[in-house]
Amino acid sequence: MKHNDTHSPPTLSVIVIAYDMAREIPRTLQSLARTYQQEAENLDYEIIVVDNGSPIPLDENSWRHIDAPVTLIRIDNAHPSPAMAINTAAEIARGEWLCLMVDGAHVLTPGVFQFALAAGRAFAEAVVAVRYFFLGPDEQNHSIANGYCQAEEDSLLDSIQWPADGYRLFEIGTPFRAGATSANWLHKMFESNCLFIRRSRFETLGGMDKDFDLPGGGFVNLDFYKRACDSEGATRVQLIGEGSFHQIHGGTTTNVTMEQRQNRTQTYQKQYDKLRSNASVTSNKPVMYVGHLPSDRSRIHRHFKG
Repeated sequence: MKHNDTHSPPTLSVIVIAYDMAREIPRTLQSLARTYQQEAENLDYEIIVVDNGSPIPLDENSWRHIDAPVTLIRIDNAHPSPAMAINTAAEIARGEWLCLMVDGAHVLTPGVFQFALAAGRAFAEAVVAVRYFFLGPDEQNHSIANGYCQAEEDSLLDSIQWPADGYRLFEIGTPFRAGATSANWLHKMFESNCLFIRRSRFETLGGMDKDFDLPGGGFVNLDFYKRACDSEGATRVQLIGEGSFHQIHGGTTTNVTMEQRQNRTQTYQKQYDKLRSNASVTSNKPVMYVGHLPSDRSRIHRHFKG
């Protein structure tokens, strides 16, 4: 089995930002493991987990059984926005490609690395986005109001015997629809919690904008995605048939009531308008698609109709 050494920089650096996610991070790392991600056994990659000031520090022993090349760094007295945490990790990352996971409470399907890196070979300056899903029967703002909780989520994952077949996540997850009544792989995304970009392009863009300083970062992730897609020479790519599934953990907009979400989103929009002079949060650049449909439930256009 091939592992990284100090003489050969890895192909990929995965950056995972965590705050108070002791339950969720071991699952996240399981979904990044050599034994889980397809064609990862001989892949040169590293995972940098940033504990962004959690009240109780993350315990590395909770994932020592997982075959994943993890480096843990902790930021004490951390800023509540993840922007600086992402930038700090990117400074020490050695990979040619970065995978940015601003919210570390996500688990991936098994082909994410394979198809994202394939997109990078097909389009030299690809900005590759993985579609956002929620674990559970609905978008979590709604499902939590109807009693969805961590215990139910644990039972759902047990019911599909995860992580034995990671594509079964589509059986227990719901695509983020942003108010739309249906879901389709061809719908253009305005952000991703699993975003692949060349490290050189990340540096050229100046990384995440630290002026997005609201707790949770406000629209910092949307802003970076748009700037990356719109940057000169970039090819905007979305993966089909692969997903990033959000675990319930008390997120600033994902695990609150719809009223709270709307109020916080309005605050985020005001900050974005101030910083970007009322520009649109979405990119108009054309999208290229790379992927497959690994299972019947991955055919989201069938299963999530209006």
